[in-house]
Amino acid sequence: MKIDFEKGNGLVPVVIQDDTTMKVLMVGYMNREAFLKTKKEKKVTFYSRSKERLWTKGEISGNWLNVEEIKTDCDNDALLIKVRPEGPVCHKGTTSCFDEDNAKGFIYKLEQTINQRIDEDIQNSYTNKLFRKGINRVAQKVGEEAIELLIEAKDDNIESFKNEAADLLYHYLILLKAKGTNLSDIEETLIKRHKSG
Repeated sequence: MKIDFEKGNGLVPVVIQDDTTMKVLMVGYMNREAFLKTKKEKKVTFYSRSKERLWTKGEISGNWLNVEEIKTDCDNDALLIKVRPEGPVCHKGTTSCFDEDNAKGFIYKLEQTINQRIDEDIQNSYTNKLFRKGINRVAQKVGEEAIELLIEAKDDNIESFKNEAADLLYHYLILLKAKGTNLSDIEETLIKRHKSG
């Protein structure tokens, strides 16, 4: 990976993006040493212009930025780093330094939570209990939720409709896990269909 550190007097801007939600979390700067440390340790390290030293995000708070992917822009003078954050990113306690705590991308966070409860076999979890009953029960539950959504679609109560839609989506994510696939795979299928016209 070729990075032009000279253009910015030894520093390049770094955009930090949540690998799951695609939300921009923060922007910082790296020199060559910070980049190499980040690449080696898989935790984002910046060059702090105010402290004039390397600074690993989370070194005090424990809110690490775990590196998933690093890309350069077309001129090789800026970086995009996709991360899996541990805890809030901003020092104000928010998910993003751009005050973007909204619902977009939450579905992927929900999928991660569902997978975690199943993978870690959390005993008191409804999600895990349903999954352990097998594919037939999971599929049946999705069918039941779909019927409940259709019934609510014929009525005029939008709140009930939204709740049933949420129930269906939640159980659909469990079904995806039971089938050994995920939301990204389904998105890829939709993208291929879209591209093929």
